[in-house]
Amino acid sequence: MAACSRGLAWPPFDLTTARGAAPWPHRPAPRRRAAIRCCCAGPDHEPRRRLSRAAAAAPERAEEWRVDGNKPSAAAPGRRRANLTAMPPLPFPAPRSRRQFKQQDFYPRCTQRGPAPQSRDTPPKRDTGIASEKEWGINLLDEAVKESGTNEDGSTWYRESGEDPGENGFRCRWARMGGQSHDGSTEWKETWWEKSDWTGYKELGAEKSGKNAEGDSWWEKWKEVLYQDEWSNLARIERSAEKQAKSGAENAGWYEKWWEKYDAKGWTEKGAHKYGRLNEQSWWERWGEHYDGRGFVLKWTDKWAETDLGTKWGDKWEEKFFAGIGSRQGETWHVSPGGERWSRTWGEEHFGNGKVHKYGKSTTGESWDLVVDEETYYEAEPHYGWADVVGDSTQLLSIQPLERPPGVFPNIDFSSAPPPKDDPPGMPPSTPLE
Repeated sequence: MAACSRGLAWPPFDLTTARGAAPWPHRPAPRRRAAIRCCCAGPDHEPRRRLSRAAAAAPERAEEWRVDGNKPSAAAPGRRRANLTAMPPLPFPAPRSRRQFKQQDFYPRCTQRGPAPQSRDTPPKRDTGIASEKEWGINLLDEAVKESGTNEDGSTWYRESGEDPGENGFRCRWARMGGQSHDGSTEWKETWWEKSDWTGYKELGAEKSGKNAEGDSWWEKWKEVLYQDEWSNLARIERSAEKQAKSGAENAGWYEKWWEKYDAKGWTEKGAHKYGRLNEQSWWERWGEHYDGRGFVLKWTDKWAETDLGTKWGDKWEEKFFAGIGSRQGETWHVSPGGERWSRTWGEEHFGNGKVHKYGKSTTGESWDLVVDEETYYEAEPHYGWADVVGDSTQLLSIQPLERPPGVFPNIDFSSAPPPKDDPPGMPPSTPLE
């Protein structure tokens, strides 16, 4: 079963079509937070998702990007994000209590043991980041089953669960369910799993896909992992989400990949890649945040869009700070169908003494270069860090691995290379900051 493989299987991607896509998003202005001066439940449960990041923007260009008015969440005070038009909310099952898995043989059942699993005929919601454990409500069955049935309206369903062993004490417990309408026009599938082994590795995940009678289709995957870094011996937690949807009625679709990584000493990395299309217009967005746990911060954003007629436009910026000293730079640009290019670049140097050097120029001849008295504002620490992710990962941490026999030790491969940082499909390369 794919969910119990140790590697990540990339989904097929042909995202040329999703209902509800929007034109190119506008960039929000940054929310100043601190001054640093040189010193199986029913489908009608619909929880609110946590946003994992809000894009910060350079002061000079803040007025060019529209904010949708979303209020900062309780988990991320003072942070906002620019949303594209959202799809209808996707109902998630309510969280249920976890029960101990009973070691029993896998067996089929001809009769239904409980209510038939409910179909999910709504695509995932856009720009909602990485959901929490509670929002997914993963609840593995306490015994291995295989059952199916037919509802009164002719629709069919199935539900299965089991356990797959492996080397090094590896164990994957899983459950999958799904169904379709009597004519096959509506279909849905969902899989849950948890993995563990003797090295301390733990993983909790879910994957779902579906289609509806209008021809819309979607796919979504969520995962969180706990492991011990082989070189630093530090505990790490990683969370990720991938989502995509296609419209059956128009040339529209979108794809998103989100990730967060944390370690016990405060090192944090967050980012997202997004792609969307609505008829003749396509847009892309990437952003990233990196905190080294010792005061260094790097943030960046790159957005661009284009039409089938040849018009292109975009905006990008980055900032680097350490101990109140750092820099910001960015560019806003536009290319006409005839190839004429306009751009405006800007930059800031923060010296940590209350002085800021600001400079910039544009292709229309404007320029500026001055030093001003100004306090330096930036986020020296992530708004959501190691302590937060540990507190929100109780189900992951509670996964019980197989008992290791006395005298048996796990095999650790120190020769393994880090995974390649491949861009998701549909994400063409963007030019670096000039």
